[in-house]
Amino acid sequence: MSKEEFCERVLEAEGSLYHVAKSILHSDNDCADAIQSGILKAYQKLHTLKREQYFKTWLTRIVINECYQLIREAKRYVSAEDYPGWDAENAWELEEESDVLAALVELEEQYRIPLVLHEIEGYSVREIGEILKLSETNVRSRIHRGKKRLRERLEGRIL
Repeated sequence: MSKEEFCERVLEAEGSLYHVAKSILHSDNDCADAIQSGILKAYQKLHTLKREQYFKTWLTRIVINECYQLIREAKRYVSAEDYPGWDAENAWELEEESDVLAALVELEEQYRIPLVLHEIEGYSVREIGEILKLSETNVRSRIHRGKKRLRERLEGRIL
């Protein structure tokens, strides 16, 4: 893969990478750091990519690892309840209701990340399994449980 093609593919994946990083880190600055580090690592390790058709999946996995590395280095994880500055209404610049985004952010990470990857980013169950290193059955289960918990949280807000 040439440098130009790498840059094009990264630009195509930029929005997706941001959504995934935001679902883990919440802070725009941390997201930018994780994405930048992930892209740099991907470029340095481009020779390890076995199939170019899986570039986006491979890059997403690298960015997820960078997000977790930032959390480990900081030895902190800020949940939505502890982070009043996070504005769900403007998060990810999506047009959905702010209640939906707020409920999504409050979901446990094990459900939130597969939901974001599947419902917002459009990854298949197989691709999510590869990214998160989970079986397809486990991914389907997490998506199903995440939707159920999201629905329960939304019903609690509406009533």
